[in-house]
Amino acid sequence: MQTKSAHRAVASTSPPTVPRLRMQQAGARPTLLDGGWWPRSTDPVAELPGLVLAIDGLHGLVTGLVLSNDGWDTHPRRLKVAGRVLRLGYFTSQHSSLLTAICGNGDRVDLLIVPPGTERHLAEAAM
Repeated sequence: MQTKSAHRAVASTSPPTVPRLRMQQAGARPTLLDGGWWPRSTDPVAELPGLVLAIDGLHGLVTGLVLSNDGWDTHPRRLKVAGRVLRLGYFTSQHSSLLTAICGNGDRVDLLIVPPGTERHLAEAAM
């Protein structure tokens, strides 16, 4: 049985960080992945707001995220970002190195997640 607290949206207590993100340029030839993201930690409440805001500016407002059940410290189902609430889904079928953002305009953004502890030169090569 889920409690009311399971339906509450969580929000970061600190401002969003600028994500370490590389995305395809607009109009580029379609590929399997739209870019790469190298978060600083495995805390979704700290890491996801900055990423969401960056994707908002490139693809339209993000309404939801699909994440792996593995690789994250916690699994909040709702996240407050810029005055709105996003739905987060964690799935065992989603690979731990993949994040999918769903935008309100129908866009889907698939990103490679580079693990936080990866050495800089390897992370940059992967992205």
